[in-house]
Amino acid sequence: MEPSYALRSLRNLDRYAQTFQHALASFQQGQLPQAEALCADILRNDPRHCDALHLAGLVAMQVGEIPRSIELIRQSLDLRPHQAVAHLNLANALLRAGKPQAALVSCDAALAQRPDYAEALNCRGNALLQLQRPAEAVASYDQALRSRPELAPLHNNRGHALRDLQRSEDALASYRRALQLQPGLRESLLGAGEMYLALGQPHEASRCCEAALAQHAGDPDALHLRARLHLRLREPAAALADVDRALAVRPDASALLMTRGNVLCQLRRLEEALQVYRDARRLAPADVEPPLNEGHALTLLHRYEEALACYEQAATLKPDCAKAYHWQSVTLRLLRRPIEALAASELALASDPHHVAALNAKGHALYELDRYTEALAAHEQALRLDARSAEALSGCARVMLPSGRPETAAGYLERLLEVEPELPAAEFSMLLHARLLSCDWRDYTQLTAGLEQGIESGKRIAPPSLYTASGLAPEDALRCAREHVRANLGTVSPAPWSGAPYGHERIRVAYLSGDFREHPVSFLMASIFEGHDRSRFEPIGLATRPPDDSALARRVVASFERFFDVTRQQDTEVVALLRRLEVDICVDLSGYTAYARHGVFARRAAPVQVNYLGYPGTLGAPFMDYIIADALLIPEPEQAFYSEKPVYLPHCYLPPGDRRAVAAGAQRRSDHGLPEQGFVFCAFNNHAKIVPPMFEVWMRLLHAVEGSVLWLTQGSEAVTRNLTAEAVRRGIQAERLVFAPRVPKVEDHLARHQLADLFLDTLPYNAHTTASDALWCGLPVLTCLGRNFPGRVAASLLEALALPELIATSLEDYESRAVEMACDTALLARLRTEIRRQHEAHPLFDAGMFCRHLETAYTMMRDRCERGEPPETLHVKPGARA
Repeated sequence: MEPSYALRSLRNLDRYAQTFQHALASFQQGQLPQAEALCADILRNDPRHCDALHLAGLVAMQVGEIPRSIELIRQSLDLRPHQAVAHLNLANALLRAGKPQAALVSCDAALAQRPDYAEALNCRGNALLQLQRPAEAVASYDQALRSRPELAPLHNNRGHALRDLQRSEDALASYRRALQLQPGLRESLLGAGEMYLALGQPHEASRCCEAALAQHAGDPDALHLRARLHLRLREPAAALADVDRALAVRPDASALLMTRGNVLCQLRRLEEALQVYRDARRLAPADVEPPLNEGHALTLLHRYEEALACYEQAATLKPDCAKAYHWQSVTLRLLRRPIEALAASELALASDPHHVAALNAKGHALYELDRYTEALAAHEQALRLDARSAEALSGCARVMLPSGRPETAAGYLERLLEVEPELPAAEFSMLLHARLLSCDWRDYTQLTAGLEQGIESGKRIAPPSLYTASGLAPEDALRCAREHVRANLGTVSPAPWSGAPYGHERIRVAYLSGDFREHPVSFLMASIFEGHDRSRFEPIGLATRPPDDSALARRVVASFERFFDVTRQQDTEVVALLRRLEVDICVDLSGYTAYARHGVFARRAAPVQVNYLGYPGTLGAPFMDYIIADALLIPEPEQAFYSEKPVYLPHCYLPPGDRRAVAAGAQRRSDHGLPEQGFVFCAFNNHAKIVPPMFEVWMRLLHAVEGSVLWLTQGSEAVTRNLTAEAVRRGIQAERLVFAPRVPKVEDHLARHQLADLFLDTLPYNAHTTASDALWCGLPVLTCLGRNFPGRVAASLLEALALPELIATSLEDYESRAVEMACDTALLARLRTEIRRQHEAHPLFDAGMFCRHLETAYTMMRDRCERGEPPETLHVKPGARA
């Protein structure tokens, strides 16, 4: 509200009454020089004339002489303390001087004389607002409105306080009431536009902007709001034009500079944005917003330590700034310091217990610490405060997946879809993965169509791992992987190794993985780590996730000559470690799976860098030199679709793993819920690999082979319910799907393979370790050759065993062969005999020979590097030993 200049308490009881009346009339008519001259004339003759002092103070305030205004009004109050109006006008002057605490004292003095004084209550609310006490401000405005509900500026100011309380809908209601009382009120138009923007109503926000600009086309505040609207709509060019027009009017406005920086960030002109934020800091050194925004730009540049310093400076400027601690938490997590990130989020919540972003940051930190129950509680608390918090919904879903509750995860993501119909890449991936894990295919077609549209449009709507698993053509997989690298590591400039060769007598091979635990990678690689020829190789392990307490993890850790847990180390620290260790070859066993550390490889940690096993496909990264494969996985014509140079192992790229014992003793089908006489199709693959087209084929097989059953692994209750319902929908009785529960001992799981007749592989993502297990147990595996790396692994295993009759070339061929084998007991018996015959003699099951082949590949890579030759396609000959 504009300051009240009514002087209702002035009395004309002295001999200068006529002169004073002229001065008052001049002031009210806006003739300020004349009013000032008349007051001066009175005060020359009577320096203690309190009414003239008061009026002279108001004139000084109007012309911007705020210190003089404060002095004159105080002199008037010294002479006559009981002037409610003078106390109010002194408060207004103090507010303009940036002294809200002193203004609050003056307001209280006015209210002590007139408790229902609406103008003083309004001014008190303004002072509380400046003191960042918005809840008390709302109470003061509400008290004023009880006596003066018709005052539009009161409703407007109440809207400001509610805005600061993040009560956007209530703030909008106040602004709209102000506009009803005073249509076109500029401040309320802008306030309403800001709230519409916060509530995700861009059309209404735009309408408010245009109404304000219709009053004054160059209004910098309206241009600023419209620039932020363009920014929200991802229209950075239009936003930049508006904010530059506003800056032409107010070149020293730090808030405008910060918005300009935000626009430049959206345009990916990050270095320019940094400079703009630094200019804002110079203009407003006590403001926390410029260092916060500078920190955001540095984060986008992956300069996390510098970003953290900015957030720490913001916290120094304002020790109770929840935002500063929240962003410290975010950055500390990016620096892989989750314990400190958790502490920072707690500091944010100590300042503001209702800070939704800080609660989510706390949840993320707890997730990184594997404290899933507490992480879920933090995200759910955030949802209680803001049911539409996209980050909280995503956080809850993220926690549910490793907790084995994919159906619940999908539920959270469905709610997220209501908030953000265009799901970000990570959440889109989670939704499809959660659906597949639950075998919930209700929107499978829609989601997979979204993947295809993302490829066609060039948009990155999911991580490369999801594209690869969907059976993407190799050329499209490369394009998606390259886009992922550009988006996530674009600020790291990869370069070839520039140092001199280390020239070690023993080749130092470092394996980087987050799966040194009870995991297929460790199962497959443990015997390789142990089997390295120590006279020629020095294996080194680096864990990007702490190993668990399993026997397998302990065995893996013990297999390395040196082992380091680098979970909490930054990428730059891991690079320094690898260089200090003088590692010759660094092998990435993670690829695009959890706990990958691409930033380590992007900074060229070793002379030779290899993509192997953890991720079945290209990384699309210029900093990876080789990918280990075999001739069936990467046919020669498809080499161009891999950023790495292929290294072809003989036989199969998949390590044999430990050929574990199969539990002895006769197995009875009836003990496992299987029919004693019927044909048993077995599909022990991960449930996420089962997709509708594959399941359709399986159901047709059950129709075609009388008395047959499909034996699947037991998952969640949702998996059983959904797969059973899908079978019944296709005319198959529920009891013809049999679910095998988990058993504590691996040898018991392997033994029950003997009860099945034929293992049915999946497409587009084959069985890998699962297929190897089945073959080791003598169970024939029927696969269908896919069109990319993960869809060819089972075929690679079968090709190595010279069993082409088990490799179909289409789903129709797959179905035909399955029916043929189910009806031809002699064919099936011959296949079983052939598989068992090769157990002892074939290289596919010989870990020692596989290790020698792998060592030959490493030697060839290292030798090329030491000769100064670039990576090239390499072929390891059977039985070769470098």
